[in-house]
Amino acid sequence: MTKRLTVAERLASTAKDALLDDIARHSEWDRFLVEQAVLHFGEHHDTFSCNVIRDVLPDLGHGFLGAAINSLRTAGVIERTGQYVPSTSGPTHGHAIAVWKLTDKGRRIAAQRRANRQQGRAAA
Repeated sequence: MTKRLTVAERLASTAKDALLDDIARHSEWDRFLVEQAVLHFGEHHDTFSCNVIRDVLPDLGHGFLGAAINSLRTAGVIERTGQYVPSTSGPTHGHAIAVWKLTDKGRRIAAQRRANRQQGRAAA
């Protein structure tokens, strides 16, 4: 038997769907920037949080960074460490955010991109 949703739950679900649709409309460039920042920090640091990622990115739409991070997690590029730190984003009022690390797959992707960049420089 399925659970019947309350009016508040239905409204929250509708608002969430609208936000996800807005996030999905972001450009490939925004996704590329987040991916590059994650791969960079993951390759140069054992762990990282969205605090450091947010500091190097231009302003992205509300919720976009979290959605992009979740997508990278789902794709197996990053994983949670089990640690949390307070968010430095003003609107979040310091709530806890996850600390991440690259997976083996993420490290392979970062290494391949680095090798491609070095090949490009050598050819120039």
